Amino acid sequence: MIFKRLSPALVAAAAILSVMLPGCSDTTSPSAAAAKGASTPLSMEAISAGASGFTVGSAMSARTVYVFFDTQCSHCGALWYAAKPLKSQAKFVWIPVGLLNDASTSQGAALLAASDPVAAMDTHEASLMAKGGGISATGITDAQKDTLRKNTELMNRFGFSSIPTIVGTHAQTGALVKNEGAMSTAALAGLLGLQVPAP
Repeated sequence: MIFKRLSPALVAAAAILSVMLPGCSDTTSPSAAAAKGASTPLSMEAISAGASGFTVGSAMSARTVYVFFDTQCSHCGALWYAAKPLKSQAKFVWIPVGLLNDASTSQGAALLAASDPVAAMDTHEASLMAKGGGISATGITDAQKDTLRKNTELMNRFGFSSIPTIVGTHAQTGALVKNEGAMSTAALAGLLGLQVPAP
């Protein structure tokens, strides 16, 4: 998929957010599963089998990176922009969850139902940065919301405590890697063993 060139101001704003705001969490009512710790061992196979998301980058890429995110999370938005320069090196599967408020579930379901989820996510993040609240999410069915509930339950079973959460394998070592919170493009490339794009 092809992304429009980002304005320098937008890239700079996302970079600042990724440094200042490491991760979101629902501090008012943390899930019981997350509080108790992981009840399901973390693996790429378990995520692939249990989660529903949309792909950014080449679907044929040998490298897959999973990102659990909430549409109302500003840190997740910063990671969205930080990950874009790496999409030629890995397939990023963005998995929406519903943690922060009611809009999280409906907007996440709307992204999954969109004919072009990547374009919808770009529109959503641009709206959030402009204080517009994100994409409209009317007409979402209970079945579509249930998909978000399943994603959220899976995240909780892994014991993740904040979003975004990134899970992948290191390109050189093959080791499973995980990070909770936003990262700069360079830090994300380092975590995953990818090449840092030229400025």
